[in-house]
Amino acid sequence: MQSEPFVQKAYHCILQNDFEEALHWFEAAIAENPEDAEIHYRCSVTYARSNRLDKAMERALEASRLAPDKPEYGLYVQHLQAMRIVQDAKKTIDSPDVAPANQLYETVSILKEAVRLDPLYGEAYIWLALAYSQLNEHALAISAIKEVIALQPHDHGLQDMLEQLKGRLNSYLYDSST
Repeated sequence: MQSEPFVQKAYHCILQNDFEEALHWFEAAIAENPEDAEIHYRCSVTYARSNRLDKAMERALEASRLAPDKPEYGLYVQHLQAMRIVQDAKKTIDSPDVAPANQLYETVSILKEAVRLDPLYGEAYIWLALAYSQLNEHALAISAIKEVIALQPHDHGLQDMLEQLKGRLNSYLYDSST
């Protein structure tokens, strides 16, 4: 039996917002045709949309291994790596306990790696700006927000965030001068 009917069923499930069932059908397609890199890739995307990054990475790496001549698979692996970094960084930044400065600087460092891995991943810039802001590095936070605004110019929430960061910078400068 060919894997295409399984893939079609997976897409039907996606259109119904039933991602778990879609994953079932993608996995069935992979079982039927384990050497098809495209099926691994599509399955990976569905895992990522279901916030199951470990399985998404597993399938993306397999797609990249099976088709090393397709650079988009490698780029997708990098995107997933950036997503994982941001996911980890959120825990530090969103923690109810104030993270020590050295931990925040480490978080900034890994978020810079996320931006390097996927320069189009806006969420990495946003979390980088938040980390900088917690360190009172407001000018760097503003710079990071300007980067994501360039990527997503119609997102008014980002413009609001930029104005808040500018206000924090002005407040910080005023407090420092008195």
